[in-house]
Amino acid sequence: MATPSFPNNVPALNSSNQPIWCLQPQFTDKLIGWILKITALTSILIVALIFFYIGSEAAPFLSDNHMGLEGLLTGKWNPASSVDKQYGLLPLVNGSLLVTIIAGLVAVPVSLAAATYIAEIAGPTENSILKPIIELLAGIPSVVIGFFGLMVLAPAVKAVFGLPSGLNALSAGLLLALMAMPTMISISEDALRSVPNAFREASVALGASKIETIFFVVLPAGLPGITAAMLLGLGRVIGETMAVLMVTGNAPILTLSPLESVRTMTATVAAEMGEVPFGSEHYHALFCVGVTLLFATFLLNMSAQAILRRFQTH
Repeated sequence: MATPSFPNNVPALNSSNQPIWCLQPQFTDKLIGWILKITALTSILIVALIFFYIGSEAAPFLSDNHMGLEGLLTGKWNPASSVDKQYGLLPLVNGSLLVTIIAGLVAVPVSLAAATYIAEIAGPTENSILKPIIELLAGIPSVVIGFFGLMVLAPAVKAVFGLPSGLNALSAGLLLALMAMPTMISISEDALRSVPNAFREASVALGASKIETIFFVVLPAGLPGITAAMLLGLGRVIGETMAVLMVTGNAPILTLSPLESVRTMTATVAAEMGEVPFGSEHYHALFCVGVTLLFATFLLNMSAQAILRRFQTH
């Protein structure tokens, strides 16, 4: 009697008519678990190595520079001087904070209003139009947005305020607000949609209108997620490079006026790192700027993640 033949693509079967690879589910689970664990540990290791490398490159400046820690924190940023070079971080921190505050004042209320409208008021047709536009805005490269700011926004700010130049903190803040809004709107919308419908129904049953329900029930319930969205959006603002490099005017001065040129930490690193001699005092000073920026964005993102975890568990 001839032995029956089977196609090559049919898995081998045991006496219980199961594929052989199904006989060891515990081994498969352990293998997948180890792969996931190694991947997670690799990500943590990469982040730790980034911190270590930037910190080790900044350490020589902190230990050997003539300015001391006080001069680093309070001095001017003037590395090009041939007489008295200074590497103070305060003007750069001032510039970063100024454009971030301006961007936040513009982006937060606009994003909250847009997310509320999309999640609570807009119909299916409006959602099908608005959501792709927001996602498209999030995908535009920052250099393209910076070019738009340089050619369109900066001349408009110059004309409106009668300034000699439109390259200032206000132009940068408005541009960064445009870049942060897609992140803020998307996460805020998700937070609002996560509010149980029972909250809305109970509010309406008690006689509240739809607007009252939104302002006094839905928004307070989604506040942790909304807060995390705003912090994540501001994290992108602080870390943005090309747009602010193109429209801030790059003047490392101390000012609180949004109509004056400023210089941010990210723009300083991007503009000067490619030209400094390797291992020089200026080189290590730029890594101090990187450490400051890294800790600022790290703390902001960690705060946002902590708020998101709290929102998800409640």
